Amino acid sequence: MQSKPKTNGTLTFDDFRTAVLNDYKVAVTSRECSLLGRREVLTGKAKFGIFGDGKEVPQLAWARAFKKGDWRSGYYRDQTFMMALGLLSIEQFFAGLYAHTDLNADPMSAGRQMGGHFSTHSLDPKGNWKDLTRQENSSSDISPTAAQMPRLLGLAQASKVFRNQEDIDSRGFSVDGNEVAWGTIGNASTSEGHFWETINAAGVLQVPMVVSIWDDEYGISVHARHQTTKEDLSEILSGFQRTEEKAGYEMIQVRGWDYPELMDTFARAGELARTEHIPIIIHVTEVTQPQGHSTSGSHERYKSPERLEWEANHDCNVKMRQWILDSNIATEEELTELDQAIKKEVREGKKKAWNAFIAPQKVEQQEAVTLLKNLADSSPNRVFIDKIREELEQEKEPLRRDILSRTRKALRFVTTENSPEKRQLQDWINNYFELIQPKYSSELYSEAENRATSISEVLPSYDQDAEDVDGRLILRDNFDHLLNHYPELLVFGEDSGKIGDVNQGLEGLQDKYGELRVSDTGIREATIVGQGIGMAMRGLRPIAEIQYLDYILYGLQILSDDLATVRYRTMGTQKAPLIVRTRGHRLEGIWHSGSHMGAVLHLLRGMYILVPRDMTKAAGFYNTLLQTDEPALVVECLNGYRLKEKLPNNLGEFRTPIGVVETVREGSDITLVSYGSTLRIVMDAAKELQQLGIDAEVIDVQSLLPLDLPGDIVKSVAKTNRLLVVDEDVPGGASAYILQHILEKQNAYQHLDSAPQTLSAQPHRPAYGTDGDYFSKPSTEDVFEKVYAIMNEANPTDFPPLR
Repeated sequence: MQSKPKTNGTLTFDDFRTAVLNDYKVAVTSRECSLLGRREVLTGKAKFGIFGDGKEVPQLAWARAFKKGDWRSGYYRDQTFMMALGLLSIEQFFAGLYAHTDLNADPMSAGRQMGGHFSTHSLDPKGNWKDLTRQENSSSDISPTAAQMPRLLGLAQASKVFRNQEDIDSRGFSVDGNEVAWGTIGNASTSEGHFWETINAAGVLQVPMVVSIWDDEYGISVHARHQTTKEDLSEILSGFQRTEEKAGYEMIQVRGWDYPELMDTFARAGELARTEHIPIIIHVTEVTQPQGHSTSGSHERYKSPERLEWEANHDCNVKMRQWILDSNIATEEELTELDQAIKKEVREGKKKAWNAFIAPQKVEQQEAVTLLKNLADSSPNRVFIDKIREELEQEKEPLRRDILSRTRKALRFVTTENSPEKRQLQDWINNYFELIQPKYSSELYSEAENRATSISEVLPSYDQDAEDVDGRLILRDNFDHLLNHYPELLVFGEDSGKIGDVNQGLEGLQDKYGELRVSDTGIREATIVGQGIGMAMRGLRPIAEIQYLDYILYGLQILSDDLATVRYRTMGTQKAPLIVRTRGHRLEGIWHSGSHMGAVLHLLRGMYILVPRDMTKAAGFYNTLLQTDEPALVVECLNGYRLKEKLPNNLGEFRTPIGVVETVREGSDITLVSYGSTLRIVMDAAKELQQLGIDAEVIDVQSLLPLDLPGDIVKSVAKTNRLLVVDEDVPGGASAYILQHILEKQNAYQHLDSAPQTLSAQPHRPAYGTDGDYFSKPSTEDVFEKVYAIMNEANPTDFPPLR
């Protein structure tokens, strides 16, 4: 089902008629899918439905203007567009609605996302890039409103980089930067800050980006008068209109039911963005939403009878149908016949999708029923097990939850028995988990051979007379090597360009490599992250710099909802190997001493969280990450740039391993675990403890996600029998995460002679000044006294109380 005509040369009337009727067929098919999809939710076969009805005709025009190599960053109303390009079939539409876990059935997400979240495959089954210039591309959708906008900026900026940076090998990614990034958003979502931040940034950068605003005057039940100043997006956006003197946007307004005008508008917009590399906004007005926002409710509850009548009369499919009749393109009888055929096709497609979804579960159900029957026949508790079997057997449309829940419950009635039938059921359940769990949990991180955790360590090497230099110089010179070696590498952020970042870790590199590769941005963290995501999706290797860890909160939603989930939500068919560089931990003041690692750890699963203790370790992490293709956050020590370190002679080559801890001090009495800036304090305390006869072993975790994959910390605990985790996050933050990992995953509890403890910062933000830092975050004395108290509890004779 594709709407683009396969024509060469002059378009005849027959060709034109065929193209129009094919468009009409796509629009009606999409609408029928929406109508039947809602029914499937209301009957319980699907959990939730959010559809694209009312937006069909504008999306036909968009699909006509969309070319191979172009990119989409849209939202959950764009099903007609996907159908028009042949990227979404009827069966695939319903497979997504049913959450079919087979990627062949639901190529968008293999059931991981609710229906209406669209995607194309950028990677082949082995995880290698496909030729993205030979296919239409859609970045994977996410639900949060306006969150598609920051990524859109990066998708568009990539074309600018490919067009203007001559030494990049763009094969498979771009053809002279001619690709347009197309975005869509609902009128109500333009109230979000991400929209305005993206619009402003794209206007500054002048990138080939076309944003379509589907305006139906509502945001769920809330009318535009509560959403938009003057109730008119075109009016309030008019200040972005470009002039002969100043760059800006080309602003276009078009009615969402005017098929000929829409076709012309989108064709002009695509050509203009493609050739001139400018951003464009298409405000599509008079759009309707015939079924309301979603299956959660009915729009009759909040729309007046007059509004409902207006929507019925201005339904874009109705209008297109009338235009076809008025233009003598088809007769009423022909369109009625086509409508009826489409209804039948959609019903049949829905049925095929459901049967394909339920068939394997029925097989699994029968296997489970047989095992339960065998178990019942062999057990004194037969009556209870038979009841479970009968309940499962009566499920006409079994879900895997039903199958597994009942088989697991059956085991409770045979806990004291030892029969072959029990072992068969146990084995079946265990195998079932091994088979089914990956359908829901795989691809959070790369599973390829070159994944980041498989990159071996390469130690820094030094000349005999190696110079002691500021740590920032090691970073700077290492970035120099990387930029020279990787033409596709770009670094950007607030103050990253002209002055080489606020700590001069990029000093002089913009002059050497140009403003495209080492660049300044505005103060706009969400779109800095979005730039990185979009460019990474297109084969570039961006490093997005967030000036301080405290400021990452502005971009945390995009990092969490978008970047961290890309590989997972696409079942490994897309990737965005963005490196986010920031600096944090100790400095002075509430908003410049950030160490909110607990928040980052919980929200960024799917990214690596790396916490180097010095700049050599940080440089090694960048070197490692550029050997692989996964996203990461690197948190450099804010108070470490001027500390002296030996200058390695293998810059750009040494690698810090990911997921591996380092024992930086051997000891026998207690294991101290820490990271980042706090590690220096822990090391100082360890030296002072030695003076009192306490021999502390100090371990630098180096990376928090993942944490200690080889299990080296537990080996230390087995030796020392005591454990203290120290960090400067709030109580219950990263220190609690580390402790849980050591006790539960590594089973270190069995080696402990004293209670494991944590030492963290106060529960408030750090106060300003040197004294504020001392009384807010762990000090050398705090670490010393905490360890001493542990030893006092174990041996009060040798270690009497301090205070």
